[in-house]
Amino acid sequence: MSENQWDSPDSKDKDMHNGWEREAIEKLAFAAVTEQRRARRWGIFFKSLMFIYLAAIIGVGMYPSLKQSMWNGDGDDKGHTAVINISGVIAEGKEANADSIIKALRNAIKDEDTKGIILHVNSPGGSPVQASYIYNEIRKIKAEHPELPIHAVASDICTSGCYYIVSAVDNIYVNPATLVGSIGVIMEGFGFVGAMKKLGIERRLVTAGAHKALMDPFSPEKTGERKYMQQVLAQVHQQFITAVKDGRGERLQIDDDTFSGLVWTGEQGITFGLVDGFGDDDSVATDIIGAKKRVDFTIQERLIDRLTGQIASSFTQSISNVSQQLMLQ
Repeated sequence: MSENQWDSPDSKDKDMHNGWEREAIEKLAFAAVTEQRRARRWGIFFKSLMFIYLAAIIGVGMYPSLKQSMWNGDGDDKGHTAVINISGVIAEGKEANADSIIKALRNAIKDEDTKGIILHVNSPGGSPVQASYIYNEIRKIKAEHPELPIHAVASDICTSGCYYIVSAVDNIYVNPATLVGSIGVIMEGFGFVGAMKKLGIERRLVTAGAHKALMDPFSPEKTGERKYMQQVLAQVHQQFITAVKDGRGERLQIDDDTFSGLVWTGEQGITFGLVDGFGDDDSVATDIIGAKKRVDFTIQERLIDRLTGQIASSFTQSISNVSQQLMLQ
């Protein structure tokens, strides 16, 4: 008899059992390896995604310096014209604010290759305080560096606080269709008293201080308070007028409309002495300053700061909506 013929039934069952265990272990092992590979692939994917995200943030943060370096590589070595953009509403917390613009001006002056500065403006105005800060800084720079030309180039609009600023520069260049002027001060508001009466709404207001609710839109207007605010606006207006007169000097042709808040086209502005001529960044840099190469010194808000500011603003707004019971305004 062969050896197989002597195998017992128990031996065959044992071999079958061992084979089943081996197969189960192999399946588990393969499954574990497959799962590890899948986890590794997802890990690589998420790491790559995070790397791209971080690279994008770094790229946005380095863009102003990179752009400036790229501009520095163009043209000859005879120096450059520094360009600083003032765009949008001029106010603290906005992209066009005194701190950023003053910092840009000082950076441009520190650069030994700066042969002149162009303020490229496109703004309807904004805060008289922010405008005054920038105006005074330009006047200070002109006193300390009289040999350094500072010009303004206005594109679509240069009115109110924007014109306040550029009245301090050497010359203002515009397009014939540019809007300039609006030398005035405004305070806006609404009166809802009539609408509240029709709707049967009662105003309940508690203050400490006779004029704490000054010009409250939900209360009847008081003649004395209106007169007082008119005096405040007149004082700010006079500060604006004085700045324009000091900056423009004898070039300004003054009549009854000059400081009335009217706006004019660039073509009219030349006639009235509000601006000095037609031109753009290229022509002013090349023909007036004599340094064709232009370098952007505008302070760019970092992406992380922008995101942080938006988050902080949203959080503050949420808190404000919750706590409306007692406010010091």
